[in-house]
Amino acid sequence: MTTPLSFSKATPGTPASYRGTVPDLRSVHPLGDQLPGVYADDDFAQRFVEGLDVVLAPLFNVLDCLDAYFMPALAPEDFVDWLATWVGAELEGTEALPVRRYAVATAVGLHRLRGTSQGLRGALQLAFGVSPEITESGGATWSARPLGGFPGSPRPGLHVTLRVPDPAAVDTHRVRAVVAAARPAHLPFTVEVTGPAAAPSPYVPDNPYAPSAPEGT
Repeated sequence: MTTPLSFSKATPGTPASYRGTVPDLRSVHPLGDQLPGVYADDDFAQRFVEGLDVVLAPLFNVLDCLDAYFMPALAPEDFVDWLATWVGAELEGTEALPVRRYAVATAVGLHRLRGTSQGLRGALQLAFGVSPEITESGGATWSARPLGGFPGSPRPGLHVTLRVPDPAAVDTHRVRAVVAAARPAHLPFTVEVTGPAAAPSPYVPDNPYAPSAPEGT
């Protein structure tokens, strides 16, 4: 199956373009084959409609592959940005193409989870590439006896910690904006951007067979 798109480097001094035509693309429905029989051997008529085939070939090809234009993994780059507006994917516009494709593919699912811990985690992971640490005041528990203790904290709150390799490279205002959009609407929140957690020291068990030090030393 052919494709109506060609990807090539732009010439110096001209903006990059990701749309074009495929050289020598043939129409899947040549007009010459559909002319009345009297024109089958007419050289002028056949050459005339061949010129129209060149114009119609990309159109037929796009229609044959139309479903691919609506698949985030296959759509052209500029079409991905348009699809993002359809599904309400929240992008800055500077993300790499694979990130934008993933954002479009997961946007509807994240909208369903908005206001939940899972939705907040997914939004932050999509925006910054790391999974956050989320601490919230809510909780759930059970008790076998009446008048059991209440879970969580009576004071509502949400704290998000984002551990990244270079905290200075992360825009804290953007982190706050993502949290504000994806958090439960009634919860006040705080945000912390910090470096990776220190790796715990390896556990070395005591060796009961190690020789003991001589007495008196």
